[in-house]
Amino acid sequence: MHLRPGAATAALLLVSALTLTGCSSSGDTKADAAPAKPKPPAASPAPDPVDATAPPATPDPGAKPKGPVLPDAQLTPKTGSFKANEKQYLSGRVPEKTDPAAVLQTGQETCQRVERTAKHDKDAAAASIISGELTGAKDAITYLCPAQKPILDTAEKGFPDGPRTNPAPGTYRALTQATACTWEAKSQDGAVLASGPETPPKPGERTTATIPAGTATFTSTNCYAWLPA
Repeated sequence: MHLRPGAATAALLLVSALTLTGCSSSGDTKADAAPAKPKPPAASPAPDPVDATAPPATPDPGAKPKGPVLPDAQLTPKTGSFKANEKQYLSGRVPEKTDPAAVLQTGQETCQRVERTAKHDKDAAAASIISGELTGAKDAITYLCPAQKPILDTAEKGFPDGPRTNPAPGTYRALTQATACTWEAKSQDGAVLASGPETPPKPGERTTATIPAGTATFTSTNCYAWLPA
């Protein structure tokens, strides 16, 4: 079939318009398409930063200060007076601009803790000194509560849980009833000389350890403190 010239021209124009419309629709579809959501970032393996505003560790209240201290002539309470033994305890122990009575109170509280614990269990009182749980006990007992000197003498014969080099040979008892207490004695070359416990202690019993002569390192775990048996 033959089209008239006018009809042929109209047909060509219609085809062109449809072609352009299709291309335009394709482009608009791409432009209007919603962008893909970005993938969430992988979790960072880096640890949290240290809090620089965290307070420093609490100093040992029984230790003598490293900075300037009040001279002995200025060791006077706001009211009354200190006894001779109290002044001996405070000597070299009161930081500048600190009330000596507050420092004295710390030592008195240490004595009270030793006394209370010793009434129920003298070993427990000694263990609290050996382990470092009760700080400043040596000077507090020496000057403020000498009646507790036997507890201090006992504590000075023991040693705390953990590694200890060149221990005196002998038999020791752990100052805990924890069944998880274990120990090991090694020679200078690292050879195991003894270890224990050989059998778990019964309820109420305490682990004992026999440290042989020639032990260079004695290491214990979960034993709190040790005293000669």
